[in-house]
Amino acid sequence: MSQTTAPQSVDASLNWLDDRLGSTTFMKRNLKKVFPDHWSFMLGEIALYSFIILLLTGTFLTLWFQPSMQEVVYNGSYTKLNGVKMSQAYASTLEISFDVRGGLLMRQIHHWAAVLFMASILAHMLRVFFTGAYRKPRELNWLIGIGMFTLGMLEGLFGYSLPDDLLSGTGLRITQGVAESIPLVGTYLYMFLFGGEFPGQDIVPRLFTIHVLLIPGLILGMVTAHMMIMWHQKHTAMPVKNQTEQQVYGYPFYPVFMAKTGAYFLFTFGVLALMGAFVQINPIWLFGPYDPGAISAGSQPDWYMGVLEGALRIMPNWEISAWGHTVSFNVLIPATVPLGIIFTGAAVWPFVEAWVTGDKRHHNVNTRPRNAPVRTATGMAAVTFYGMLWIAGANDVLADKFHLSMFGITWFFRVGIFIGPYLAFVITKRVCLGLQRKDANIIGHGEESGIIMMSPDGRYSERHEPAREEKRVTILSKENTRPEAPAKDARGIPAPGSKGPLGHLRSRLNRAWTFDDIPVEEHEHGEHGEGEHGEVEGREPRPLSR
Repeated sequence: MSQTTAPQSVDASLNWLDDRLGSTTFMKRNLKKVFPDHWSFMLGEIALYSFIILLLTGTFLTLWFQPSMQEVVYNGSYTKLNGVKMSQAYASTLEISFDVRGGLLMRQIHHWAAVLFMASILAHMLRVFFTGAYRKPRELNWLIGIGMFTLGMLEGLFGYSLPDDLLSGTGLRITQGVAESIPLVGTYLYMFLFGGEFPGQDIVPRLFTIHVLLIPGLILGMVTAHMMIMWHQKHTAMPVKNQTEQQVYGYPFYPVFMAKTGAYFLFTFGVLALMGAFVQINPIWLFGPYDPGAISAGSQPDWYMGVLEGALRIMPNWEISAWGHTVSFNVLIPATVPLGIIFTGAAVWPFVEAWVTGDKRHHNVNTRPRNAPVRTATGMAAVTFYGMLWIAGANDVLADKFHLSMFGITWFFRVGIFIGPYLAFVITKRVCLGLQRKDANIIGHGEESGIIMMSPDGRYSERHEPAREEKRVTILSKENTRPEAPAKDARGIPAPGSKGPLGHLRSRLNRAWTFDDIPVEEHEHGEHGEGEHGEVEGREPRPLSR
């Protein structure tokens, strides 16, 4: 079989670049980078692909959208609105939907991609939290993820406010109320944002600039930083056979991972295209142009803003007046406190956990959620808190569909946001401890085989068999709780970290963190197949030293 060489012009150009950039060495080294093989790692990739699709479809929509509040009389393809006065922003959105070829499809793909982008980020962050993938040295990437989710909420809010329809105008009205509720500076901030009395002439052009330039640029920078840090630190990995803290066990970037991620991008785009084509979202022509004097029942924001909507709906009408100023707690608290609790708690959690447990080690292998009951229970409490506020945002829809009292539903959620997270914490922790006991029994006594045996004296018992090697390795990945350092040494001198109120608080939290831990230990000694290699998708995994 004949061998061919590259043309001189191509070879010379590549050599010229390699002499100056060292690109050949860089490519050889990074093409061999190993990626762990687990479905949950694809959650972050869905967010990346959704963001790419958002940029592409958003560029298309920008070519026709007119971010202007100037009033025009509509006379277009949607005849039901002919002769109606509306802003150019709303009229151009109707033109995109009905007159631009492929415009409605692009609008709906763009909107569904935004919904999927936020959902995949949240799912990815929950996976990172419940498996402990945020621990040292990956705290910075965890904070970047929280920042991206926050910016994504603002980007979505500004995005669906641009068409200037009745639904988006209602959202802007709430935004104006939130700005005004800020003590002392609220009125000035509201007038600066809207350029005058609501709704003004400047809000849509300003939101357009922020939506297409500022926030996408910030998110793009965060995505780049996130990927660079991840590439340098390498992925975390699930506790599987042959996986250790010192090596990555998986598949090389080229060709396996490149083929899989390319196909996954096409799958993501295909699903969004199908949803954009067959599942209607945000039909602005049914809502009509925004009119400050009009209101519609059943108006709901996108799901990721539902938590703010729910908090606003169930908040009691609390206001105080002092020194000539009125503070509207009924708006200020729903806008700041719920998300402040969730995002602030998530941001400080890695550092609080390291401080309480005294764990300063590098972690490259994830933890099973059951093996960190306090962390898992806290996460489920936060999910319950978020979810109840999200559902509360549809209290009027629930009352209508189920023929219930809206006031009764409102009071149910007012009480539930306090009781629900507590019950979720207690139940989740007990479930985790029960699963730990099950794992300890499997290691100590083996798995139930379903085979009933009769002893010579007539007693019946079930035969237990040793767990499969893969399952044994996964169970034994649990790190049993390490005893806390004594508060005093042999000479009675207190340890530096145990002094003062913070020291006592840390000691109590550490005890609560580790009090119920169920040790999982192997009682038999011998070889466990550490040198064996399994197959995934017919290819041999490759270890790579960190």
